[in-house]
Amino acid sequence: MKFWTTLCVAVISIITQSMADADVNVGVRQILAPSKERGVDLDVTVWYPAQAGGEEVLLGDNAFFVGTSAMRDAPISDGKYPLILLSHGAGLAGSAQALSWIATPLAEHGFVVAAPTHPGNTGRNRSAFETMRIWLRPAGLIATFTIETDAFFQNHLDQDKIGVLGLSLGGNTALAIAGARIDPLLLAGYCDTDLLNPSLCGWVRQSGVDLHAMNLESANRDNRDERIRFAMAIDPAPSDIFEVKSFASIRIPVDIINLGQPGKIPGAAQASGIAKAISNARYAVVEDASHYSMFAECKPNASNIIAAEKIDDPLCGDGGGRSRAEIHAQLIDMISKAIEPTLKPDN
Repeated sequence: MKFWTTLCVAVISIITQSMADADVNVGVRQILAPSKERGVDLDVTVWYPAQAGGEEVLLGDNAFFVGTSAMRDAPISDGKYPLILLSHGAGLAGSAQALSWIATPLAEHGFVVAAPTHPGNTGRNRSAFETMRIWLRPAGLIATFTIETDAFFQNHLDQDKIGVLGLSLGGNTALAIAGARIDPLLLAGYCDTDLLNPSLCGWVRQSGVDLHAMNLESANRDNRDERIRFAMAIDPAPSDIFEVKSFASIRIPVDIINLGQPGKIPGAAQASGIAKAISNARYAVVEDASHYSMFAECKPNASNIIAAEKIDDPLCGDGGGRSRAEIHAQLIDMISKAIEPTLKPDN
Protein backbone atom coordinates (compact mmCIF):
# COMPACT_ATOMS: atom_id res chain seq x y z
CA MET A 1 0.00 0.00 0.00
CA LYS A 2 2.85 2.34 0.88
CA PHE A 3 4.43 1.60 -2.51
CA TRP A 4 1.24 2.50 -4.40
CA THR A 5 0.78 5.66 -2.37
CA THR A 6 4.33 6.72 -3.19
CA LEU A 7 3.81 5.85 -6.85
CA CYS A 8 0.57 7.88 -7.01
CA VAL A 9 2.27 10.88 -5.43
CA ALA A 10 5.08 10.62 -7.97
CA VAL A 11 2.63 10.37 -10.89
CA ILE A 12 0.62 13.36 -9.62
CA SER A 13 3.86 15.31 -9.24
CA ILE A 14 4.84 14.54 -12.82
CA ILE A 15 1.40 15.50 -14.13
CA THR A 16 1.42 18.72 -12.11
CA GLN A 17 4.86 19.62 -13.45
CA SER A 18 3.71 18.88 -17.00
CA MET A 19 0.71 21.14 -16.51
CA ALA A 20 2.99 23.88 -15.16
CA ASP A 21 5.28 23.50 -18.15
CA ALA A 22 2.26 23.78 -20.46
CA ASP A 23 1.22 27.00 -18.73
CA VAL A 24 4.49 28.69 -19.66
CA ASN A 25 4.77 27.34 -23.18
CA VAL A 26 6.33 29.98 -25.45
CA GLY A 27 5.26 30.38 -29.05
CA VAL A 28 7.17 32.19 -31.78
CA ARG A 29 5.88 33.57 -35.03
CA GLN A 30 7.23 35.65 -37.90
CA ILE A 31 5.32 38.64 -39.25
CA LEU A 32 6.16 41.44 -41.68
CA ALA A 33 6.12 45.15 -40.85
CA PRO A 34 6.00 47.52 -43.84
CA SER A 35 8.59 50.30 -43.56
CA LYS A 36 7.94 53.25 -45.86
CA GLU A 37 11.23 54.89 -44.98
CA ARG A 38 13.30 51.78 -45.66
CA GLY A 39 11.20 50.81 -48.68
CA VAL A 40 11.07 47.19 -47.51
CA ASP A 41 9.06 44.97 -45.22
CA LEU A 42 10.88 44.32 -41.95
CA ASP A 43 11.06 40.77 -40.65
CA VAL A 44 9.67 40.71 -37.10
CA THR A 45 10.09 37.83 -34.66
CA VAL A 46 7.35 37.64 -32.04
CA TRP A 47 7.45 35.55 -28.85
CA TYR A 48 4.21 35.04 -26.90
CA PRO A 49 2.50 32.99 -24.17
CA ALA A 50 1.20 29.92 -25.96
CA GLN A 51 -0.93 26.86 -25.61
CA ALA A 52 0.44 23.42 -26.41
CA GLY A 53 1.18 22.84 -30.06
CA GLY A 54 3.37 24.13 -32.84
CA GLU A 55 6.77 22.92 -34.02
CA GLU A 56 9.80 23.18 -31.77
CA VAL A 57 12.53 25.42 -33.20
CA LEU A 58 15.89 26.61 -31.91
CA LEU A 59 16.39 30.36 -32.26
CA GLY A 60 19.73 32.14 -32.26
CA ASP A 61 21.72 28.92 -32.55
CA ASN A 62 24.96 29.13 -34.55
CA ALA A 63 28.61 28.08 -34.40
CA PHE A 64 29.25 30.49 -31.52
CA PHE A 65 26.09 30.69 -29.45
CA VAL A 66 23.60 28.32 -27.84
CA GLY A 67 20.06 28.71 -29.17
CA THR A 68 16.81 28.97 -27.22
CA SER A 69 13.81 26.79 -28.03
CA ALA A 70 10.26 27.94 -28.69
CA MET A 71 7.21 26.51 -30.45
CA ARG A 72 6.73 27.90 -33.93
CA ASP A 73 3.13 28.97 -34.67
CA ALA A 74 1.75 27.48 -31.45
CA PRO A 75 -1.77 28.71 -30.59
CA ILE A 76 -1.65 31.85 -28.47
CA SER A 77 -2.99 31.56 -24.93
CA ASP A 78 -6.28 33.26 -24.08
CA GLY A 79 -6.06 36.75 -22.61
CA LYS A 80 -4.52 40.14 -23.36
CA TYR A 81 -0.83 40.76 -22.82
CA PRO A 82 1.47 43.76 -22.56
CA LEU A 83 3.64 44.35 -25.62
CA ILE A 84 7.41 44.83 -25.45
CA LEU A 85 9.24 46.09 -28.52
CA LEU A 86 12.75 44.62 -28.48
CA SER A 87 15.66 46.22 -30.35
CA HIS A 88 18.83 44.24 -31.10
CA GLY A 89 22.36 45.56 -31.51
CA ALA A 90 24.69 45.40 -34.50
CA GLY A 91 27.41 42.93 -35.37
CA LEU A 92 27.91 39.20 -35.31
CA ALA A 93 25.23 38.63 -32.66
CA GLY A 94 23.11 41.56 -33.74
CA SER A 95 19.81 40.01 -34.73
CA ALA A 96 16.33 39.66 -33.32
CA GLN A 97 16.63 35.92 -32.75
CA ALA A 98 19.99 36.33 -31.00
CA LEU A 99 17.98 37.86 -28.15
CA SER A 100 15.86 34.75 -27.66
CA TRP A 101 17.58 34.22 -24.31
CA ILE A 102 15.71 37.26 -22.92
CA ALA A 103 12.61 37.25 -25.14
CA THR A 104 11.61 33.71 -24.17
CA PRO A 105 11.58 34.31 -20.38
CA LEU A 106 9.63 37.54 -20.91
CA ALA A 107 7.00 35.58 -22.84
CA GLU A 108 6.94 33.08 -19.97
CA HIS A 109 6.23 36.03 -17.66
CA GLY A 110 3.17 36.97 -19.72
CA PHE A 111 4.45 39.46 -22.30
CA VAL A 112 4.27 39.53 -26.08
CA VAL A 113 7.75 40.46 -27.34
CA ALA A 114 8.19 41.78 -30.89
CA ALA A 115 11.67 42.30 -32.33
CA PRO A 116 12.18 43.72 -35.85
CA THR A 117 15.34 43.05 -37.81
CA HIS A 118 17.09 46.38 -38.37
CA PRO A 119 18.30 46.33 -42.01
CA GLY A 120 22.04 46.36 -42.54
CA ASN A 121 22.71 45.89 -38.83
CA THR A 122 22.76 42.13 -38.71
CA GLY A 123 25.48 39.51 -38.61
CA ARG A 124 28.13 39.04 -41.25
CA ASN A 125 26.10 40.99 -43.83
CA ARG A 126 25.96 44.17 -41.81
CA SER A 127 26.68 47.49 -43.47
CA ALA A 128 28.64 50.30 -41.80
CA PHE A 129 26.61 52.87 -43.73
CA GLU A 130 23.26 51.41 -42.65
CA THR A 131 24.44 50.83 -39.09
CA MET A 132 25.45 54.47 -38.71
CA ARG A 133 22.05 55.69 -39.89
CA ILE A 134 21.13 55.25 -36.26
CA TRP A 135 18.16 57.62 -36.36
CA LEU A 136 16.25 55.19 -38.65
CA ARG A 137 16.16 52.41 -36.08
CA PRO A 138 13.32 53.81 -33.90
CA ALA A 139 11.13 53.93 -37.01
CA GLY A 140 11.68 50.18 -37.34
CA LEU A 141 10.24 49.70 -33.86
CA ILE A 142 7.31 51.99 -34.65
CA ALA A 143 6.65 50.00 -37.85
CA THR A 144 6.34 46.91 -35.64
CA PHE A 145 3.04 48.30 -34.34
CA THR A 146 1.57 46.54 -37.37
CA ILE A 147 1.23 43.66 -34.91
CA GLU A 148 -1.83 45.44 -33.51
CA THR A 149 -3.74 44.69 -36.74
CA ASP A 150 -2.33 41.21 -37.27
CA ALA A 151 -5.21 38.73 -37.12
CA PHE A 152 -3.26 36.35 -34.90
CA PHE A 153 -2.35 38.93 -32.25
CA GLN A 154 -4.84 41.79 -32.46
CA ASN A 155 -7.25 40.49 -29.81
CA HIS A 156 -4.46 39.54 -27.42
CA LEU A 157 -2.61 42.84 -26.90
CA ASP A 158 -3.14 45.27 -24.05
CA GLN A 159 -2.64 48.50 -25.97
CA ASP A 160 -2.35 50.53 -22.76
CA LYS A 161 0.75 48.57 -21.73
CA ILE A 162 3.55 48.95 -24.25
CA GLY A 163 7.25 49.22 -23.51
CA VAL A 164 10.58 49.11 -25.30
CA LEU A 165 13.74 47.22 -24.39
CA GLY A 166 17.04 47.62 -26.21
CA LEU A 167 20.55 46.20 -25.86
CA SER A 168 23.74 47.88 -27.09
CA LEU A 169 22.80 49.83 -30.24
CA GLY A 170 19.26 48.75 -29.44
CA GLY A 171 19.63 50.56 -26.11
CA ASN A 172 20.39 53.73 -28.04
CA THR A 173 17.21 53.03 -30.02
CA ALA A 174 15.16 52.55 -26.84
CA LEU A 175 16.32 55.91 -25.47
CA ALA A 176 15.52 57.58 -28.80
CA ILE A 177 11.98 56.24 -28.91
CA ALA A 178 11.54 57.53 -25.34
CA GLY A 179 12.49 61.05 -26.51
CA ALA A 180 16.29 61.38 -26.64
CA ARG A 181 17.57 63.11 -29.80
CA ILE A 182 20.80 62.59 -31.70
CA ASP A 183 23.17 65.54 -32.01
CA PRO A 184 24.13 65.59 -35.74
CA LEU A 185 27.44 67.33 -35.05
CA LEU A 186 28.47 64.69 -32.53
CA LEU A 187 27.48 61.92 -34.93
CA ALA A 188 29.32 63.50 -37.89
CA GLY A 189 32.54 63.79 -35.91
CA TYR A 190 32.18 60.56 -33.98
CA CYS A 191 34.86 58.67 -35.89
CA ASP A 192 37.30 61.51 -36.51
CA THR A 193 39.54 59.68 -34.03
CA ASP A 194 39.50 56.33 -32.23
CA LEU A 195 39.12 57.91 -28.81
CA LEU A 196 35.38 57.37 -28.53
CA ASN A 197 34.78 53.96 -30.07
CA PRO A 198 37.83 52.31 -31.68
CA SER A 199 36.11 49.05 -32.63
CA LEU A 200 33.12 50.68 -34.33
CA CYS A 201 35.07 53.51 -35.92
CA GLY A 202 37.81 51.27 -37.25
CA TRP A 203 35.14 49.27 -39.07
CA VAL A 204 33.42 52.44 -40.32
CA ARG A 205 36.63 53.81 -41.84
CA GLN A 206 37.64 50.43 -43.25
CA SER A 207 34.25 50.33 -44.98
CA GLY A 208 34.90 53.72 -46.60
CA VAL A 209 32.07 55.50 -44.80
CA ASP A 210 32.57 59.23 -44.20
CA LEU A 211 30.15 60.33 -41.49
CA HIS A 212 30.64 63.98 -42.47
CA ALA A 213 29.36 63.16 -45.97
CA MET A 214 26.20 61.43 -44.75
CA ASN A 215 22.88 63.22 -45.06
CA LEU A 216 22.20 64.01 -41.41
CA GLU A 217 19.26 66.29 -42.05
CA SER A 218 16.88 63.95 -40.21
CA ALA A 219 19.31 62.76 -37.55
CA ASN A 220 18.00 65.18 -34.90
CA ARG A 221 14.35 64.34 -35.41
CA ASP A 222 12.08 63.47 -32.50
CA ASN A 223 11.45 59.71 -32.60
CA ARG A 224 9.27 59.73 -29.50
CA ASP A 225 6.13 57.61 -29.65
CA GLU A 226 3.45 58.36 -27.06
CA ARG A 227 2.24 54.76 -27.03
CA ILE A 228 5.45 53.74 -25.27
CA ARG A 229 4.91 53.77 -21.48
CA PHE A 230 8.28 52.41 -20.35
CA ALA A 231 11.80 52.16 -21.75
CA MET A 232 14.80 50.11 -20.72
CA ALA A 233 18.33 50.23 -22.13
CA ILE A 234 21.20 47.85 -21.42
CA ASP A 235 24.66 49.20 -22.28
CA PRO A 236 23.20 51.74 -24.75
CA ALA A 237 25.83 52.41 -27.42
CA PRO A 238 26.85 54.80 -28.69
CA SER A 239 25.60 56.67 -25.65
CA ASP A 240 27.67 59.77 -26.42
CA ILE A 241 25.96 61.09 -29.56
CA PHE A 242 22.79 62.42 -27.94
CA GLU A 243 21.79 66.03 -27.53
CA VAL A 244 22.15 66.35 -23.75
CA LYS A 245 19.24 68.74 -23.29
CA SER A 246 16.84 66.24 -24.90
CA PHE A 247 17.06 63.92 -21.89
CA ALA A 248 15.09 66.39 -19.80
CA SER A 249 12.11 65.99 -22.13
CA ILE A 250 11.74 62.26 -21.44
CA ARG A 251 8.61 61.79 -19.35
CA ILE A 252 8.18 58.02 -19.11
CA PRO A 253 9.94 55.72 -16.62
CA VAL A 254 13.38 54.65 -17.87
CA ASP A 255 15.68 51.95 -16.50
CA ILE A 256 19.32 51.79 -17.58
CA ILE A 257 21.79 49.00 -16.85
CA ASN A 258 25.52 49.14 -17.50
CA LEU A 259 27.62 45.98 -17.66
CA GLY A 260 31.05 46.17 -16.03
CA GLN A 261 32.89 47.75 -13.13
CA PRO A 262 32.38 51.49 -12.61
CA GLY A 263 35.36 53.29 -14.07
CA LYS A 264 36.01 50.49 -16.56
CA ILE A 265 32.78 50.67 -18.56
CA PRO A 266 33.64 51.81 -22.12
CA GLY A 267 32.77 55.45 -22.71
CA ALA A 268 30.65 54.51 -25.71
CA ALA A 269 28.26 52.62 -23.41
CA GLN A 270 28.63 54.61 -20.18
CA ALA A 271 25.14 55.83 -19.30
CA SER A 272 25.20 56.93 -15.65
CA GLY A 273 25.14 60.58 -16.75
CA ILE A 274 22.15 59.93 -19.00
CA ALA A 275 20.27 58.37 -16.10
CA LYS A 276 20.96 61.44 -13.94
CA ALA A 277 19.65 63.74 -16.68
CA ILE A 278 16.32 61.88 -17.00
CA SER A 279 13.91 62.83 -14.23
CA ASN A 280 12.20 59.45 -13.98
CA ALA A 281 15.18 57.13 -14.49
CA ARG A 282 16.82 54.39 -12.45
CA TYR A 283 20.37 53.19 -12.95
CA ALA A 284 22.10 49.93 -12.05
CA VAL A 285 25.40 48.21 -12.76
CA VAL A 286 26.22 44.51 -13.06
CA GLU A 287 29.88 44.72 -12.10
CA ASP A 288 31.02 41.20 -12.96
CA ALA A 289 29.59 41.34 -16.47
CA SER A 290 30.87 42.78 -19.75
CA HIS A 291 29.27 44.25 -22.87
CA TYR A 292 29.40 40.76 -24.37
CA SER A 293 27.37 39.30 -21.51
CA MET A 294 24.25 40.39 -23.39
CA PHE A 295 25.04 37.77 -26.04
CA ALA A 296 23.71 34.22 -25.73
CA GLU A 297 25.76 31.59 -23.93
CA CYS A 298 28.79 30.44 -25.90
CA LYS A 299 29.19 26.88 -27.11
CA PRO A 300 32.14 24.86 -25.73
CA ASN A 301 34.20 25.23 -28.92
CA ALA A 302 33.29 28.87 -29.61
CA SER A 303 36.58 30.31 -28.34
CA ASN A 304 38.56 28.13 -30.74
CA ILE A 305 36.42 29.26 -33.69
CA ILE A 306 36.82 32.91 -32.65
CA ALA A 307 40.59 32.49 -32.57
CA ALA A 308 40.68 30.63 -35.91
CA GLU A 309 38.60 33.32 -37.61
CA LYS A 310 40.71 36.09 -36.04
CA ILE A 311 37.73 37.85 -34.50
CA ASP A 312 39.04 40.62 -32.27
CA ASP A 313 35.96 41.00 -30.07
CA PRO A 314 35.94 38.75 -26.96
CA LEU A 315 32.47 37.37 -27.69
CA CYS A 316 32.65 34.82 -24.88
CA GLY A 317 34.27 37.13 -22.34
CA ASP A 318 32.41 38.18 -19.21
CA GLY A 319 33.64 40.05 -16.19
CA GLY A 320 34.94 36.99 -14.39
CA GLY A 321 33.62 35.14 -11.37
CA ARG A 322 30.25 33.99 -12.72
CA SER A 323 29.07 32.12 -15.76
CA ARG A 324 27.12 33.88 -18.50
CA ALA A 325 24.10 31.77 -17.56
CA GLU A 326 24.21 33.21 -14.03
CA ILE A 327 24.56 36.74 -15.36
CA HIS A 328 21.64 36.16 -17.70
CA ALA A 329 19.51 34.92 -14.81
CA GLN A 330 20.25 38.14 -12.92
CA LEU A 331 19.51 40.31 -15.96
CA ILE A 332 16.22 38.51 -16.59
CA ASP A 333 15.25 39.12 -12.96
CA MET A 334 16.27 42.79 -13.14
CA ILE A 335 14.40 43.35 -16.41
CA SER A 336 11.23 41.65 -15.16
CA LYS A 337 11.21 43.64 -11.91
CA ALA A 338 11.83 46.91 -13.76
CA ILE A 339 9.11 46.34 -16.34
CA GLU A 340 6.31 44.95 -14.18
CA PRO A 341 5.39 48.08 -12.12
CA THR A 342 4.36 49.83 -15.36
CA LEU A 343 3.44 46.91 -17.63
CA LYS A 344 2.47 44.10 -15.27
CA PRO A 345 0.34 41.48 -17.06
CA ASP A 346 -3.23 41.09 -15.81
CA ASN A 347 -3.41 37.39 -16.69
